[in-house]
Amino acid sequence: MNGFKVFCFILLLGWQFTASAERIKDVSMVEGVRSNQLVGYGLVVGLPGTGEQSRFTEQSFKGMLNSFGITLPANLKPKIKNVAAVAVHAELPPFRKPGQTIDITVSSIGSAGSLRGGTLLQTFLKGVDGNVYAIAQGSLIVGGLGAEGLDGSRVVINTPTVGRVPNGATVERAVKSPFMQNDYITFNLNRPDFTTAKRLEKTINDLIGPNSAQALDAASVRVIAPRDASQRVSYLSTLENLEFTPADTSAKIIVNSRTGTIVIGKNVKLQPAAITHGSLTVSIAEQQDVNQPNALAEGETVVTNQSIIDVDRENSKAFVFNPGVTLDDLVRAINEVGAAPGDLMAILEALKEAGAINGQLVVI
Repeated sequence: MNGFKVFCFILLLGWQFTASAERIKDVSMVEGVRSNQLVGYGLVVGLPGTGEQSRFTEQSFKGMLNSFGITLPANLKPKIKNVAAVAVHAELPPFRKPGQTIDITVSSIGSAGSLRGGTLLQTFLKGVDGNVYAIAQGSLIVGGLGAEGLDGSRVVINTPTVGRVPNGATVERAVKSPFMQNDYITFNLNRPDFTTAKRLEKTINDLIGPNSAQALDAASVRVIAPRDASQRVSYLSTLENLEFTPADTSAKIIVNSRTGTIVIGKNVKLQPAAITHGSLTVSIAEQQDVNQPNALAEGETVVTNQSIIDVDRENSKAFVFNPGVTLDDLVRAINEVGAAPGDLMAILEALKEAGAINGQLVVI
């Protein structure tokens, strides 16, 4: 069984499963309950000669020494190959309180060869509003490795200029959440769909009571909620574990022309169409002939080129589809004629141009 047949088998196997019930917490998010991005600039020290010598690194290094009461002469350029300037970023989860810790990622922003073995010094992590929300510091875990020879040859495994510090930042300021500021809770669907929003509204109203939930649009469902904090937490805990059946996805075909990946939705239908599949192979070979004159002739030996052109045409195969045929039948038919993924892409694009596919063809 070739790779394309395996692909078709997996695709057809997936179509055997029907939509199942999902929990509200798995298909939506509560409005206002979100993480926040933090970023900072710092120095990594203790590198085994894999740091960098740049102006901004020197400036940062002198500024750090000044904060400790050490002033270097203005014309002195310190040799700091064991220091690297880095950017530090992290995600501050919702409801994270001061004193708790979060993971951080450290990335070199200069010409440092590697951050392996380095230690991040105290770095302030700021939010988009400019306030400091966490302070980072710690020893880096670097999964990459780099080695360079005297002749300039170099081997790099993964990325040695990026590292992580688990629990490397301590939260200093909590982000205010709008979770308790209104008389309602809003669920935002991860995949907006009017049918899904209406089904979510009905599921909540069947449990809480009529008009408790209201679908605002294809993405949001607003639900009346108590103002007491403890009651609201218990209320949301009940709601987010309710199960309902989301709507089927829209009819789409996703084609990645770079990787040859094709994903076909189960709701895609075909209009009446006839498809022909075949291939034409042209082979050109060059052959040299030697022309030798007679012994008594006053001629010269001449080498001539002779081209041999061979055309091989496989038998074209055609198949016809009736109205309402699914992509299940299309894939089976293409699999039987032995088409490759590239041929399937061409067939799908041609069917779309002919108006024979009831669905959206998305090429990425």
